[in-house]
Amino acid sequence: MLKKRYWVLWLCLWLVACRGSEVPVATMVAETAVPTPRPTPAAANPGSLLVDTALPAGTVSPYLFGSNYGPWIAVPVEMLPAAYDSGVQAIRFPGGEWGDQNDLKSYHIDPFMDFVEQVGALPTISVRLLQGTAEQAAALVRYINVEKEYGVVYWAIGNEPTLYAGHLRAGGQADDYETEQFNREWREFALAMKAVDPTIKLIGPEVHQFNDDPNYNPKDSAGRDWMIEFLQANGDMVDVVSFHRYPFPQNVQENATIADLRQHIPEWDRTIPYLRGLIQEYTGRDLPIAITEVNTHYSRAVGTEASPDSHFNAIWLAEMFGRLMYQDVFMVNHWMLTSSGGSGGWGIIGRGEVRPSYYVYQLFKQFGTELLYTDSGVEDVSVYAARRDDGALTIMAVNAADAEKRVRLQIAGESAPSYQLWRLDQEQIPEEAMTIATSNDESLSLPPQSISLLVADP
Repeated sequence: MLKKRYWVLWLCLWLVACRGSEVPVATMVAETAVPTPRPTPAAANPGSLLVDTALPAGTVSPYLFGSNYGPWIAVPVEMLPAAYDSGVQAIRFPGGEWGDQNDLKSYHIDPFMDFVEQVGALPTISVRLLQGTAEQAAALVRYINVEKEYGVVYWAIGNEPTLYAGHLRAGGQADDYETEQFNREWREFALAMKAVDPTIKLIGPEVHQFNDDPNYNPKDSAGRDWMIEFLQANGDMVDVVSFHRYPFPQNVQENATIADLRQHIPEWDRTIPYLRGLIQEYTGRDLPIAITEVNTHYSRAVGTEASPDSHFNAIWLAEMFGRLMYQDVFMVNHWMLTSSGGSGGWGIIGRGEVRPSYYVYQLFKQFGTELLYTDSGVEDVSVYAARRDDGALTIMAVNAADAEKRVRLQIAGESAPSYQLWRLDQEQIPEEAMTIATSNDESLSLPPQSISLLVADP
């Protein structure tokens, strides 16, 4: 018993002595077990735009700035240089319902593949589902990827099956076309296509008007949610979850206003997290998300203050891209690459001119790929920032207000004494840059309805 007491006393004295040593016992045990705490994001000061160059916020997908294209409309010959230099990163073909009304032929595919190579974009192909067959879809995969070796990776099956009900199908009978039929046919097509080329990745379900409100999202005649039913039935096979969104016109008799577009912008911050939650809940996986058709209007609106060919549509588009970057969206296909006035104002390239939204792509061509944490302390002004591959810091400020805003750049961490400023506003397009000096003590003027891109000088 005495020896035991001496032993306990000796152990206590040894532990006390260790407290004064260079490396305490507790430290040696826990040193690798406690993760390094991440910096706490700060908030921007009122009237300031904050960029924290030491706080990464993700990576910009290489296919975020995409578009739609199809055989029924072509970029005018004189506008081809603008298309090749557009900065469009992914092109969906054939966009829209054309692909469910027509069969793709080799004379459609081959010129498109040449065109998309000239643009430098990723091609995605949609096979015909409405009045199509799995055999035809498999044959298309065989022609494109086996015979011609084009190596198209991403494929979709059909376009907006949520609107198939009432269409004439084989046999000439009206069809209610519900979720169960779509999910069964989609899987049949997917298996046939994968049998030809197991390396392809599948995009779906391509539903229309999906958003963050489950009461508003498309349902079949039995009240079943198209997105949820698809994820339950085919979540094991789909590689990229997709939807379409055209928020306006809400009343078919009226076009949207600038105020309408401005009010819609925050929807993106709700829709993507909502969809991610559904994907996780019904598939148990975290799948990439694509918005394969999107614009302000589904109608042929043109020439109004907020129609797709308007200046403010470019502001809306920049805000959409900015928010979806930070939501880690995989692909976005704006509707569409080109259109003339008679076919609507959707296209970023018109018959003989480029539309304001074209310059949004031009600005994002110079934006970085490694996102940085940002915060805005200015109403109606958003800020996005990134690091480019060449190391340059890029900052984009979007003023959606109708009035000029004077803001201060609040840059935490590395800064730069001067920046190249590229700007799109109601008076100018971003063809040339001006050099400006900035600091936390100097204010920066943001014109009304403007996009300003700052690129740090080396």
